[in-house]
Amino acid sequence: MKLSKHKKVKASDFDAAFEKGGVSKYLNLKSAKARFPTQRISIDFPKNILEEIDMEAAKIGVTRTSLIKMWIAEHLAGQHAG
Repeated sequence: MKLSKHKKVKASDFDAAFEKGGVSKYLNLKSAKARFPTQRISIDFPKNILEEIDMEAAKIGVTRTSLIKMWIAEHLAGQHAG
């Protein structure tokens, strides 16, 4: 396991920085990864819809799959909000 190049910080100092919104200086965000259980699915779309999805994905610089996941997450969040 590779050790962090960052200096160690006391928990109380980290908590105080968190409350002020400044913990990013203590974190190595380049190696941070969220791990969620996933299940692969297959969905068939008409070609014209895929072309439109690809254009929208290119506008914001994400992959087709990422855009579809974002749209579904936004929709579900909206359902839960009210």
